[in-house]
Amino acid sequence: MKLKTWFLETRPQFLLLSVVLAFLGTSIAWKEARTYDGEFYLGYALLAFIGLLLCHISVNVLNDYFDYKSGIDMEVKRTPFSGGSGILPPARLKPTQVFWFGLISFLLAIPIGVYFVITRGWLLLPLLLVGAICILLYTPFLTRLGWTEWAPGVGMGALPVLGFYFVQTATYTLPAIIASIPSGILVHNLLLLNEFPDTEADKKGGRKTLPIVMGKARASVTYSVLTVVAYLWIVGAVVLGLMPVFSLIALLTLPFAIKAIRGTLKHREEINELVPAMSNNVLAVLLTQLLLGVGYILAGFIG
Repeated sequence: MKLKTWFLETRPQFLLLSVVLAFLGTSIAWKEARTYDGEFYLGYALLAFIGLLLCHISVNVLNDYFDYKSGIDMEVKRTPFSGGSGILPPARLKPTQVFWFGLISFLLAIPIGVYFVITRGWLLLPLLLVGAICILLYTPFLTRLGWTEWAPGVGMGALPVLGFYFVQTATYTLPAIIASIPSGILVHNLLLLNEFPDTEADKKGGRKTLPIVMGKARASVTYSVLTVVAYLWIVGAVVLGLMPVFSLIALLTLPFAIKAIRGTLKHREEINELVPAMSNNVLAVLLTQLLLGVGYILAGFIG
């Protein structure tokens, strides 16, 4: 069995999200430590990143497994941003292999979580439990509830940012919570837009995503409004003094977001024409969070 096949099963292009989430959460904590002469632990940041990466791999791989078992993978029209890894339909790996790969990845992350709960505090436990629910129940259960996108937004958006902040500070603060909200919205929208090409296949597989429940027209408006809200949130938080002024550097990604919104509203029914909008959305999601992290670092040095 080629190692490359296992690597592709993780959907490595999507794992960049874990990198920017780790960077943002760690940058927020580093800025606070520098401002208030607190302690910063690089080892904690690296260990937490390994844990997040394992969790991200787990949810990607388990999603692939359950989509194959439900028949969704046989119906989807794959794009660079949707439709799964494409590993299972041609039998490049066996379903049981993929299932155990996803489950073992999750199990390997547990000791890291336990370590941080013991060393940094029990207040981390509720965050980890919610994250675990989002990983294990996302595809087989949460995707059938009628609003599935909240789970990635919370579990792979806001909570990782807060988690990386907590492992450094052993506490939660209002500014840190405020700073995590744009990540939650952006990751929610990342999944929302990527669901558009899979609508028919998802419907046959029993999923109830927003494009199915609301229809693509209303879902595209919802996507557009939430994208605008993410940027307005950053501006509002800066005005209120809850995020550093350097956070406004994240507004440099607005051109990508605008292109994504226009493309979604215009081409929501046309898969091939929607791909550029999906590409711009990915750039907006990743670069906005990356630049927010850069903003916090600049604030630590200059502010």
